[in-house]
Amino acid sequence: MLIDPTLNTRAYIGIGSNLGDRAGNLLLAVRGMMNAHMRVARLSAVYETAPVGMDVGQPLFLNMVAEVDAARLTPEQLLAHLLRIEYALGRRRDPLNAARTIDLDLLIYGDETRTTEFLTLPHPRLHLRRFVLTPLAELAPHDIHPTLRRGYRELLSELADTSAVTRWRPGGNATCEEMRAEMNES
Repeated sequence: MLIDPTLNTRAYIGIGSNLGDRAGNLLLAVRGMMNAHMRVARLSAVYETAPVGMDVGQPLFLNMVAEVDAARLTPEQLLAHLLRIEYALGRRRDPLNAARTIDLDLLIYGDETRTTEFLTLPHPRLHLRRFVLTPLAELAPHDIHPTLRRGYRELLSELADTSAVTRWRPGGNATCEEMRAEMNES
C-alpha cells in the first residue's frame, strides 16, 4: 500500500491501563506515539471504567482515545508501532485477559475495512463497548462507523452495555483537561 503523505488519514487509538500508575501509563503511551512520529491531534477525556470480559477482581481501568494523523503509516505499520509501545511499557500478552500496564487498540483507520491474521478494521468490538464508544463519541460524535454506517454518538445511545464509565477526576491531582494539555505540550 502506497501512502500519500499529503492526505490526512485520521486513526483513532484506544488507550487503557489497569495496572500500576494508570494515569502515568496513559501519558507514557501518548508520548510513545509522538516519539514514533505519530501526530497526536486530539485526546479525549480520561474515563475510569470497570473491566469488561476480563478476570473477576481486576482493578478498574483508565481509558481514553487518541486521534492520530496516520497519513504516513499504513494500518499495519501503525499497529506495529503500537505493539512496540505496549512492549516498552511492560505489556505482556500472557495470560489472556490479565491486568495490563497498557493496552493500545487501533480502533479506526480512516474508512479502511479489512480482516487479516493480524488486524481487523474497524476494531471488531468497538461498537459493543461503552468504555470505547464514550471517548470515541467525544472526539468524533458525527463520524460514521465504516461498516455499520452509523455515527458513534448514535451507537453509544443505543448500546446494550451498561458497564460503569465515569469521567476520571483524580483527588488532588491534575484534572482531565490539565492532563490533556500536558500531553499536547510534549
